[in-house]
Amino acid sequence: MSKTNYKIVLLPGDGIGPEVTHAAVKVLDRASALHGIKLDYTTYRAGADYYRETGKSMDETDMAALADAHAILLGAMGLPSIRKPDGTEIAPQIDIREKYGLVASLRPCKYFPGVPSRIQADKVDMLVIRELTEGLFAGRHDPIPESNESMSDRLVITRQGCEKLFKVAFEQARFRRKTHGTPGHVTLLDKANVLRSNAFMRKVFDEVAQRYPDVQTDRIYIDAGSMMFVTQPERFDVVVTENVFGDITSEIGAGVVGGLGVAPSADVNDEMAVFQPSHGTAPDIAGKGLANPVAMILSAVMMLDWLSDKHDDVRCAQAAASLREAVAQVLKSGPKTRDIGGQASTEEVTAAIVEQLGAASNQGAQHG
Repeated sequence: MSKTNYKIVLLPGDGIGPEVTHAAVKVLDRASALHGIKLDYTTYRAGADYYRETGKSMDETDMAALADAHAILLGAMGLPSIRKPDGTEIAPQIDIREKYGLVASLRPCKYFPGVPSRIQADKVDMLVIRELTEGLFAGRHDPIPESNESMSDRLVITRQGCEKLFKVAFEQARFRRKTHGTPGHVTLLDKANVLRSNAFMRKVFDEVAQRYPDVQTDRIYIDAGSMMFVTQPERFDVVVTENVFGDITSEIGAGVVGGLGVAPSADVNDEMAVFQPSHGTAPDIAGKGLANPVAMILSAVMMLDWLSDKHDDVRCAQAAASLREAVAQVLKSGPKTRDIGGQASTEEVTAAIVEQLGAASNQGAQHG
């Protein structure tokens, strides 16, 4: 078991990012104290506000320093009002993915009782895995002549990228089955009937699947699969797909379970991970204390699970489990923020989760 102090980099970012990051640190500090974990934080600036001041999305030295962290917590980045000369938003989170080869985005979509949803789906517990470095984002930096007549983007699928992606998917299916009691099943969503790149992706998926005979698999076309996310979301365990398809379907999944306010995520490779809520910077409510901190706090739960797995640290697993349960209890009974049917502030929800952690710890001590 690891006894190290974990070095955690904080990238609060823009809009509501600093508010939800502060909330996550508060609950992490409480959970860490209860379970004997030491987290050392370092904060770096990055994002649209930093770009407005400096002309850079993130300082190069700070970007390089990310490699030394055990994990990274990122609030949210980008503002619609601040753009690069080519019209795109400031997105250092994408730069981090590309620099460090974070091949997969893990996006859990789990229904928590007490969270209103327009879909009657009370047993949803899926993990959408979005490929991050290829697909329709592959040509993001391609030089393209200016034209008022046409524009194109490049879609690329490579064997190397697929093998890394599918390894993550199958290992996550095993991990979830072991720790969450989920079925241990992987579904590939693609458009292999039309796109040659996707037919190749399916071929590599089939090859990797043979290495995991204990994990069941399905292959479904993305259009039919998107419908099933709404009509049969309970059928999915782990879902893996191309970059843009994953970007879209993960948000459909988040909508099914109550919205982006309860949707965490992690961008990972074998050695490094960035944890962040799936939502954006929401500049319209920034600074008003209205942001839902749950997605960021659940991202911190994912971080604890990651540290537990990578460092064989049962304390982190226990902290993750207790924090996940505390969030579930607060979502069930309140207080809740406005986006999920309540009237509470960011601070009130955060305080309730911290209090629930303490109450659960005291109850456990009494029964011990």
